[in-house]
Amino acid sequence: MSARRGDRPPSLSAVQTAIINCNRCGRLRRYCQDVGRVKKAAFRDEDYWARPVPGFGDPDARVLILGLAPAAHGANRTGRVFTGDGVGASGDFLMAALNRAGFANITTSQHPDDGLKLTDVYIAAAVRCAPPDNKPLPEEIDTCLDHLAAEVACLPRLQVVVALGKIAWDGWLKVWARQGIVIRPKPQFAHGGVARSTHSTLSLVGMYHPSRQNTNTRTVTPQMYDTVLRTLRDSLRS
Repeated sequence: MSARRGDRPPSLSAVQTAIINCNRCGRLRRYCQDVGRVKKAAFRDEDYWARPVPGFGDPDARVLILGLAPAAHGANRTGRVFTGDGVGASGDFLMAALNRAGFANITTSQHPDDGLKLTDVYIAAAVRCAPPDNKPLPEEIDTCLDHLAAEVACLPRLQVVVALGKIAWDGWLKVWARQGIVIRPKPQFAHGGVARSTHSTLSLVGMYHPSRQNTNTRTVTPQMYDTVLRTLRDSLRS
């Protein structure tokens, strides 16, 4: 994904196209395509995306929100991360919080043509294909981090990476490690936790993933998201 010496860096749209066309992980590609063929009864009349899912949002974003992976009948169906995973599910929970913080113009994320517009935020996933049982293999995560690094390189104003869950948190620490940035002792994931390095202009912030399991058990509440996002918004440099 990196440019050759003397080449111009790829544009964000070129990086997104490369993500969509990726076939590196055979297990994940087969699973996504199988889900798209079998479908869910509620979506049997729809054409599934069934390809790797690029990030989306504001190319001038100062905040990157990093999730785990597309949902099998969410982003794997719609082609947009945190979209279409059900009314009140993780996509809606996240967009409602971003709306309250002034980063999104509407409170839901149901389909790519729903009018959702993000301001100062770009959203991506550590893994770009829906994994079986929502559990990517370690080597699949490592392979997919090339796409994340390429997208981040196209977001020149980025200041903060928000990791939704431990896999996203550890994934970003690996991106840093590939750049020679290793923090000792290793920062441990926590909701509201922050990791910084003097060798990077970016900071890493942790938030629990807004999965149904977390929201239904109130491991995650709207107030918990509001507190972190408000602090983050107020800390952004102009």
